[in-house]
Amino acid sequence: MGKHIRLGGIRVMKNGLLLFIGIFAAIGLSWAGLALGTNAQLGGLAPYYDQLENRAFPERAPGIASRGKLVYEDLGCASCHTQAVRRPGFGSDQDRKWGDRQSYARDYIHQERVQLGLSRIGPDLTNVGSRLKSPDDVFKLLYHGTAAMPAYAFLFEERPALAQPSPKAVGRSGDREIVPTPRAEVLAAYLLSLNSPADYPVEKAENTMAAVKKEGEHK
Repeated sequence: MGKHIRLGGIRVMKNGLLLFIGIFAAIGLSWAGLALGTNAQLGGLAPYYDQLENRAFPERAPGIASRGKLVYEDLGCASCHTQAVRRPGFGSDQDRKWGDRQSYARDYIHQERVQLGLSRIGPDLTNVGSRLKSPDDVFKLLYHGTAAMPAYAFLFEERPALAQPSPKAVGRSGDREIVPTPRAEVLAAYLLSLNSPADYPVEKAENTMAAVKKEGEHK
């Protein structure tokens, strides 16, 4: 009887090993299909070069805007703001003037860490650069905040007011003025750089939209 028990134990161990290998293989294949398949589909996307304008779209953000993106990430802005305009039928983003078109994969090819966001406590910022016309608009928004957004006064500092007031000052207290710190300035540059071109070709997305339209016609 003891020999039978030992043999049964060996059989259970073998079955358990096969089960573990099967689960590991299923997870591995699922991950490979998701990661490698997505990379094969989108990893080869390149900027579109417009010969008439002699420019490539989308363009890389300037250096100061790239530094501002680090401040954006550090402040956790993606917790309250998205950077993805939904297509018609999946929300009212375009009616809210958040973009002239939906966001496409090609829009993000220059971004190492895409700030798609987690929720929309605040408005989408994909094209906020077209709504905030100047750094002054951004500084006032950051310093004063809104009913839904806290003020980021710590991004500003007081200094003695000069005979010629600073054009960047957002306020004044006696003989002192409130001006943005370098962190506020690069953050403003980043926000103003967010403005997706409306007219460059996006072949894959156009095919997707055609498929969605065709599907809707059959319903």
